[in-house]
This record gives sequence, structure tokens and C-alpha cells, in this order.
Amino acid sequence: MASPSEVFARFPLDQDGSEAIASHRQTIAQIIRGEDPRLLAIVGPCSIHDPKAALEYAEKLAVFAKEVEDQLFVVMRTYFEKPRTVGGWKGLILDPDMDGSYDIEGGISLARSLLVEITHMGLPVGCEVLDPIIVQYIDDLISWSSIGARTTESQVHRNLASGLSVPVGFKNSTSGELINAVYAVKSARSNASFIGMDKDGASKIFRTTGNDLGHLILRGGDDGPNYYEDDVEHARDLMVQEGLLPAIVVDCSHANSRKDHHRQKRVLRSIVDQVRWGERSIRGFMLESNLFEGCQRIGDDPADLIYGVSVTDPCIGWDETVRILRRAHGILKDRTQDAPEL
Repeated sequence: MASPSEVFARFPLDQDGSEAIASHRQTIAQIIRGEDPRLLAIVGPCSIHDPKAALEYAEKLAVFAKEVEDQLFVVMRTYFEKPRTVGGWKGLILDPDMDGSYDIEGGISLARSLLVEITHMGLPVGCEVLDPIIVQYIDDLISWSSIGARTTESQVHRNLASGLSVPVGFKNSTSGELINAVYAVKSARSNASFIGMDKDGASKIFRTTGNDLGHLILRGGDDGPNYYEDDVEHARDLMVQEGLLPAIVVDCSHANSRKDHHRQKRVLRSIVDQVRWGERSIRGFMLESNLFEGCQRIGDDPADLIYGVSVTDPCIGWDETVRILRRAHGILKDRTQDAPEL
């Protein structure tokens, strides 16, 4: 298999792209620290399976992002790996042909080439970090990352997060428990040592200095949503108790929307209302959005799939995405910096 350095050479990132990513990372870091009052808006498909549709979506999002940039800093959700509780398609990197052939090397090349193109559009990108080896092939292109609900408790992923050069969000567990995600944020702040693969494909011991840009992602749980005011206050208090800067991103999908993509706008409305009335621990939100709404099953022939429709979780369509983000932008624009708390 080609080393990260060999794949970098095939799909290089030029100086302009590197400078743009450095700027994006700095902006996101300022938002997470509360130094930039804007909200982080992580918007995009549940998972990317069609490069053509992904690029069309990115082109639209890059234009729209400029319209709302005074209140929202938009990051495109570019998820290429999908954790599975039981089984199913595991994402573009592991199975790009969607037929169980697992052309992983081809998937890595495809993912990297997509990220390079999206970066050249001026859009920052965010990925879920799942495989600790795969991230070595794309980490220079990422401006934000997340650790999923199923891997937040993993020491491997906590160590990995401690060495990433980007802000990292840890999701609460699928049960809805928060404390393990809070502990993950705290753990990632500390230095760590672990065995990994370097850019030339050699096994190396990595020593990290810790990541102080970890934050909590509320995604709901088995008992229901956790984006309401009491839930956010509880999460904020837990982080403060552990000596952490309370920085929270709310996932509008998953259990928070009760797996109904139409409910994502309800979650966003609550988030904006809380921010408007002075809840400063909320740093951003996540929306699952695609060119067209809904989802579809992967059949025997991937060529039969409907263009621009998710093959994993259902998403809202582009028109709905623009509508609710414009509404959120308008409400946020009207807020005062020192809005009173109820």
C-alpha cells in the first residue's frame, strides 16, 4: 500500500491551500475559545459516497458561506468513514465502489483528491477520525474533526486527538451519558505517547503535547434529545467542574432530532434562541444536509442510486438548508453582544 507521502505527492496541497487551512484552523480555534462570537456551522452530508455530488454541494456551500459569514463560520462536513454498530457500508475510504470489494487504497486517494478540490474552493472541511492510520493520509487537509459516540471512550482515539493540530469534538455516548465525553476532552489535553505510522509508512513512537481545543458535542441519546437549556447547562457545569473551558457544539441530527431529518430545524431554532439570550458555552452546531432530502438504500448496483441523496442517515435538502441557515443568521444578527439572560 502507498505511504502517506506517496499519496501526498499524487494529490498535493499547494501553498495557497496550506495557508487557507492554517487560517481556517485559527478561526475555528478562536470560536472554540470564545474569542470569536460567531457560531461554527458544520454542514454537509451524513457521509460522502458520490464525488460528483459532493463537489456540486461544496460549490453551492462555498458561495452561501460568504452570505452568512458575519454570524456563522461554515465548515463542510466531509465524512468518509462510518462506524457501524452491527454492519453496513463503512464509507467511501473503506469501500469506494460500494460493493464489498474494499479498495481502501483507492478510497484514500479519492478522499484526498476531493478534500484538495474542496479546499481550493475556499471551504474548510471537517472529518470524523475513526481509523488512526487513515487519518495520516488526510490530516493536513482537515480544519476540524470529531470523535464519534462509539469511540469517545477509546484511549487510542483520545491519544490520537491529543496529537491532532485541529480542534476536536467528542460526542457523548449513544446512551446519552456525558461524563465520558467530558473525560475525553480532559484526557486529550494531556500529553501522550503511542505507536503509529509516519508519513513514510514506518512504525514510529509518537509523543504529543496535548490538544487544548477539545470540546463536547451533544448528539442526544437513548433517552432522547439533550439540546434543551437544562441539558446545555448541565453539560456546561460538568465541563467547569472538570476544570475545562465550557465549549459545546450541538448535533442537530441523530438522537437530538429523534432520527427525523425534518426535526433538525427545531434543534437549530433552540440553539439560536439560547445563544441569543446569552448562553455563551454553545460554540456551534452540526447539520446533516445534502443536495436532496431523505436517504436511500444501497442496492445491488450502485449505478442505480438517486443522485444527491444520502445512503446513510436521512438529510435535509439544499433548499431547506439555505432556508433555515438564513433564518438562523438573521436572528443572530439581531442579537446584542450582552443579551440579558432570562
